[in-house]
Amino acid sequence: MSEPRSALYFLGPQWFAPVMGWCGLTLAWHRAGSMLGEPAHRLAQGCGAIAALIFCAVLAGALLRLVRHPDALPEDLAHPVRQGFAAAFPVSFILLGAVAVALDLPAWAGRSLWAIGLALQLTVTTWLISRWMRGQLPWASLTPVLYIPIVGNILVPLAGVPLGHAELSWAFFGIGAFFWPVVTAMLLVRQAQQPLPDRLAPSWFITVAPPSVAGASGLALGAPAPLAFAALGVASLLLLASATRVPAMLRSGFGMPAWAASFPLAAFAALLLRTAADTPALQLPGVAMLAVSSLVIAGLTLATLKGLRAGTLLAPEPVATLTVQPNAPPAR
Repeated sequence: MSEPRSALYFLGPQWFAPVMGWCGLTLAWHRAGSMLGEPAHRLAQGCGAIAALIFCAVLAGALLRLVRHPDALPEDLAHPVRQGFAAAFPVSFILLGAVAVALDLPAWAGRSLWAIGLALQLTVTTWLISRWMRGQLPWASLTPVLYIPIVGNILVPLAGVPLGHAELSWAFFGIGAFFWPVVTAMLLVRQAQQPLPDRLAPSWFITVAPPSVAGASGLALGAPAPLAFAALGVASLLLLASATRVPAMLRSGFGMPAWAASFPLAAFAALLLRTAADTPALQLPGVAMLAVSSLVIAGLTLATLKGLRAGTLLAPEPVATLTVQPNAPPAR
């Protein structure tokens, strides 16, 4: 009989999702500064510090895991869902770079974080697309988590434009914008044939992130203001649709997949606050969404700490129950 695996073995790439959530909340509070003043800036700094702290802790654990359990990372990359979360690592770098720029940290800090994230994100995106070209696209891998490695490229302009790399930002924005409808179409086809299990219900909130970030990145790139309102409309619809999956989330209980809702909510709040600068009627909804995002991320953080103390998170994942619709293609 094999020896039981240590808790460190289960510190997969999904543990970088809290970094994304807290970075998104940092950027949202920073955006609220023009409306709420200095307290919002202070809260943004606090959120940024928490994001950096979580990132350092998870990165240290991931490096230790790589040394002690070298077989764990290949297992993650072969897993149909966790392979998408592999991009949470480079996206964390990109977002931390955007946070550094927003909080006026030394330019070298933001530039270094952004550049590392850029290289890693391109690597992960290329790796995943190459798998698709080789026919390695299992049905179970078609989940909203795919937005992270593919559409996550649209995050690049958030720090890229202020750092003076508009052309490169446009290039990565193009990658994300091109594959956004492709991934969406694949997800809808999969959902029609084999709905996602309740455990992955929070991942539907990830669909809110692409339009929310596209609106903000588009404005950073100099796109006309109506683009932000078009993106806001798409994000609002997807947020309402994703909210219908909350009962399924509650039925499945808390797990790391719940963090999938964190960054999208914060990104939506940030876009609302950005558009509120031109449309005062959106100020109240923007502040309300910022409050909701803050409460959700704080609640997820407390639940995560509780789960770590109880030993229920760094443990084997429960097996998801799939519901196959009639005439669904055979499982691979």
